[in-house]
Amino acid sequence: MAREEKKMKLICYFSGGYPNFESANRLAHAYADAGVDTLEIDFPSSNPFVDAPYIQQRMKKALEHCNDLDKYLEAVAQIKSELPGKAILLTIYESSIVEIGIEKFCAFCRENDLLDVIVTGLTGDDVKDALIAGGVHVSCYVPFDLPETDVELALSSNGFCYLQAVPTQAQINAKHLDLTSCINYLRNRGLKNPIYCGVGVHSPKEAKMVRDAGADGVFVGSAVLKLTDDLPAMTELIGKFKAVC
Repeated sequence: MAREEKKMKLICYFSGGYPNFESANRLAHAYADAGVDTLEIDFPSSNPFVDAPYIQQRMKKALEHCNDLDKYLEAVAQIKSELPGKAILLTIYESSIVEIGIEKFCAFCRENDLLDVIVTGLTGDDVKDALIAGGVHVSCYVPFDLPETDVELALSSNGFCYLQAVPTQAQINAKHLDLTSCINYLRNRGLKNPIYCGVGVHSPKEAKMVRDAGADGVFVGSAVLKLTDDLPAMTELIGKFKAVC
């Protein structure tokens, strides 16, 4: 009997509250209808220093519409309730978690079964440790060249590993020249959590490379995001990504 081919999760990102809550809600439904497995929803930050200018502008626009982060919690909870079978992961800056309140944010995640979180802009371990203690699964980003410090953090994390999919020229590790080697190395080191790959995935060809490397999921961001004003084209592209997952 032929071995069943492993399926990979298609994870697509969108900006929470952009340009308003109603539009973001419609986009979540459009993603789900098009076949996206996991919705990655971000919370806007007034200082999104980690993000590219394109995302920074979207966050700025969202905050101009509403700067009350409690409203973003409500909007995400509404999406979750309307799409109960759809996986959702949250992306949020450390400063935004502090503004909301760490205990309040943890309670929100538990109550809405939204436990997978990417925390950006970390300034230390205090907030991360408090989230983990509060039952939240905090992801760990590992660059393509596999710095030992980041590998050790991934091994000790309770969340998925966010592995860089496509390196820059300066990030080539002579021992691990391709993504397959990177994933095998992490597994051989004892990593049990899911490995989701992103950064540099702009086409179905790159997504297929991620799947063939053995990843559990692939992040697709701007390639789909830039088509959200053309839903037929966006849906078609998502279908092409889904076909290689």
